[in-house]
Amino acid sequence: MQKVLPRAAGDRWMVLAALLALYLIWGSTYLAIVYMVETMPALLATGVRFLVAGGGMFLVLRLRGAPAPTRAEWWGAARVGTLLMGGGMGMVALGESLGVASGLAATIIATMPLWLALFGRLWGEKTRGLEWLGMALGFAGVALLMLEGNLRSNLVGTLLIFLAPVCWAFGSAWSRHMTLPKGMMGSAAEMLAGGGVLVVMGTLLGERFTQLPSPGSLAAWAYLVVFGSVVGYSAYMFLLSRVRPALAGSYAYVNPVVAVLLGVALAAEPVTLVTVLALPVILLGVGLVAVARR
Repeated sequence: MQKVLPRAAGDRWMVLAALLALYLIWGSTYLAIVYMVETMPALLATGVRFLVAGGGMFLVLRLRGAPAPTRAEWWGAARVGTLLMGGGMGMVALGESLGVASGLAATIIATMPLWLALFGRLWGEKTRGLEWLGMALGFAGVALLMLEGNLRSNLVGTLLIFLAPVCWAFGSAWSRHMTLPKGMMGSAAEMLAGGGVLVVMGTLLGERFTQLPSPGSLAAWAYLVVFGSVVGYSAYMFLLSRVRPALAGSYAYVNPVVAVLLGVALAAEPVTLVTVLALPVILLGVGLVAVARR
């Protein structure tokens, strides 16, 4: 007779699988973006990525009986999607298309929880002493990272990458005070709105598909649609419903390490002593903020 796995044990395996998916998939998206933008325009490709992923999720959810967002929920999703997908992911893609290495980009994005704690004060959230210490350490790591030659030689790309976690954190903090669709429908609506904004931004900036994308770029784009967006967001929403937010958000500590290692192994990206020193300082600061908030 086949032995039935207890529900609690089954949940533990599902949680472990979801965590590994977030660690590896979201950590690998930075390198996938590098391959995508080799022969595809950064903003247009990223916008179409979210339109396809969000549209697919929206269709499946509607077929399964999920209610369509109300006008107020669409308005909230449009603002959050513009900041998270447009300002967050769009700036990462644009910065990497200008030559910022994927490992460096992931290291800078790791500062997002620090900005989130800072923006929380705009809505009256109290900041504990340990949080201030964590933010000070994290931003000291960023200051150290600015000594990195690749960043100093690529000023525009660097500024775009630094803008990404600011937009993502502000949108995340603001989203707590908005009317948004529930559950996965919220992610679908935000991706649709953000994808539309990115397509408009790319068009206004003169981006065009001037060549047939290479097989590598198309494969990277498809990976970002299926795994980076649909599977990654699904795993994240599953974790939020099963574990503490601190554990669900632990990807912020692992993704930069995964991105740096993949960049070195697959794209021969250099890792300097500055990066090796700055990364643990930033992650320590993020960890202190997370402990204080928990």
